[in-house]
Amino acid sequence: MSFIRTLRGDIQPKELGFTYSHEHIVCRPAYWAERDADDLLLDDKEKSKKDVADFKRHGGQAIVDATAVDYGRDVQAVKEISDELDLHIIGTAGFNKSFLWDGKIKDELKPLIGNYDTYAEWIDQTSINKLTEFVIREVEEGLEGTPFKAGQVKFGTGYNRITPLEEKTLRAVARAHHETKAPIHSHTEVGTMALEQIELLKSENVNLEFLSLGHMDRNPDPSYHEKIAKTGALLSFDGIAKIKYAPESLRIECILHLVEKGYENQILISGDTARKSYYKHYDYGLGLEYIIAKWVPRFIEEANQKGFNGEQLVHKFFVENPARCFTFKK
Repeated sequence: MSFIRTLRGDIQPKELGFTYSHEHIVCRPAYWAERDADDLLLDDKEKSKKDVADFKRHGGQAIVDATAVDYGRDVQAVKEISDELDLHIIGTAGFNKSFLWDGKIKDELKPLIGNYDTYAEWIDQTSINKLTEFVIREVEEGLEGTPFKAGQVKFGTGYNRITPLEEKTLRAVARAHHETKAPIHSHTEVGTMALEQIELLKSENVNLEFLSLGHMDRNPDPSYHEKIAKTGALLSFDGIAKIKYAPESLRIECILHLVEKGYENQILISGDTARKSYYKHYDYGLGLEYIIAKWVPRFIEEANQKGFNGEQLVHKFFVENPARCFTFKK
């Protein structure tokens, strides 16, 4: 039995459609809120909804909301956006990277996890088995006590290192994956530690075809990307539009290098649009419409110029690959 789990229920993979594979829609991360970092608080449901509506108006059909529990997700608001716009949204169980764990845990969550002050305290003082149980519950029962279930499980690691607590969450997520068959997504800080994550997942007997690795374009190294692709994992190029990190030409070059090597079935594309200044309807940014309306036509043109079939590749990256990547296979 194969299905994709969305906040509105399970669907067949063919129903998913054109998909952004890593976004954030409504969230108030405690770490950033406590530091008055307003740009990192997507705290207005109606403004977020307008950007999602722009994406849908250009033909978008699904979004993976990669917001884990420690990043201040608003499950109810995101579910309402999904319902009101009739658009598939996949939720995320699991964890992010360790430096965010200094944020305080909201009181509403404590009945579900225990009376801990911060996420770091919770993860440090809780066994891997108990953390695994929490992740499983979010996939099989619902996120944060809601009836809206997660469609993937996530862990994260920091820049050029994996801390003991990050390894702990990685192993908890791997074990939850085995129990639920939910696909796995990883946060890599600036695209580092992907191969090290893979080795740890191998030690947990994870089939790497169920894994997508985030932020690969933050480390635009074709040789590195090729080593990752050889493992069978999917690579998420999810920094589209962030010119402060790299020009789009470099991202496209890295993507087409993988295509040339035969790895077109292992590429996902998105924007990781997690700041007000990235959103059109918060702060006049490029918005969720940018990739589908502006980047996709550019990619098609440049791919065609280099002898590839750009339209076919776009269909793979945004339709075929997400439909396979986010499928539960039980």
